[in-house]
Amino acid sequence: MKSMLTNLLAVCVLTATTGAQTLSLKGSDTLGAKLVPQLAEAFKAAGNTKVKFEIAAEGSTTAFPALANGTAHLGMSSREVKDDERTFCRTKGVNLVEHKICYDMLCVIVNRNSPVSKLTKEQVAKIFTGQVKDWSEVGGVPGPVSIYTRNTSSGTYKDWQKLAMNGRDYPANSQKLAGNEQIAQEVAKNRNGIGYVGLAYSKTTGTKALPIDGVEPIGKNAEKYAYSRPCFIYAPDKPTVEAAAFMAFIEQPEGQEVVRKVGFIPVKDLK
Repeated sequence: MKSMLTNLLAVCVLTATTGAQTLSLKGSDTLGAKLVPQLAEAFKAAGNTKVKFEIAAEGSTTAFPALANGTAHLGMSSREVKDDERTFCRTKGVNLVEHKICYDMLCVIVNRNSPVSKLTKEQVAKIFTGQVKDWSEVGGVPGPVSIYTRNTSSGTYKDWQKLAMNGRDYPANSQKLAGNEQIAQEVAKNRNGIGYVGLAYSKTTGTKALPIDGVEPIGKNAEKYAYSRPCFIYAPDKPTVEAAAFMAFIEQPEGQEVVRKVGFIPVKDLK
């Protein structure tokens, strides 16, 4: 990360800039659907009224090509950049700087009317790999399990495979959706539904988040909960003034308080 002095200098420069400036962010839906828009509003409310934000939340995988080809100033990602993605950016003259901005917890949600009130890691793995096909196998009312997942461009899609499924494949009948909100909405409508969403989406009306191995998915349990993960914003090593200033805001107490209010876990809370 850039030093605080460098970040503060960037803020000073931005303050002196005249005319509207556009800041484009692309990547993770986990970050881009709710957290980054609220950070953007707080940033503008802090006096940066001339910055216009363009936020495209289409999955972590989309962040790195956008950074490489210059169509994004910052890339949002719910996973670490892969070696080949970093190399590709470098071939385009873009050296990435990683900013860990918060932690998230991938929460297992079911319909609020489901009698299932808890699961083990083993049961979760069997459900999401298709080994468990009926709710009666894990203490529920007989009925087929309906699995909702993120789509393949999502960093969360791969993270869940790694964290919960031992790298195995999803079953062919799992339903792939664009974002956290869509998963939560489908589970809320389907008594037999199950999915995973970020912590900020775990209290969607009509759903309930389940304890895993007895650990509830709440912020104070982030280091104990089975499916916790860091989230990042990636920037070029020579960011625009606006990008540097926005990153400085996120990393300062004001930005981290927005992180907390939205439902994510500030980095400093786990230090």
